[in-house]
Amino acid sequence: MLFIVAALLLLGVVLGTVAHAPLTFTAVAAVVIAVWLGIFALRERHGRRRASSVN
Repeated sequence: MLFIVAALLLLGVVLGTVAHAPLTFTAVAAVVIAVWLGIFALRERHGRRRASSVN
């Protein structure tokens, strides 16, 4: 329960910060995060395929 409260508090702080940031900065940050998550997902998928083929 405490984890949920802390996560919601952090989310509120982040959303409050984004609301005051310029739109271009918010869009650039969103694109950077999306690319980072996409690369991470591809590496995870590729790593799992390689590990399952070895077994």
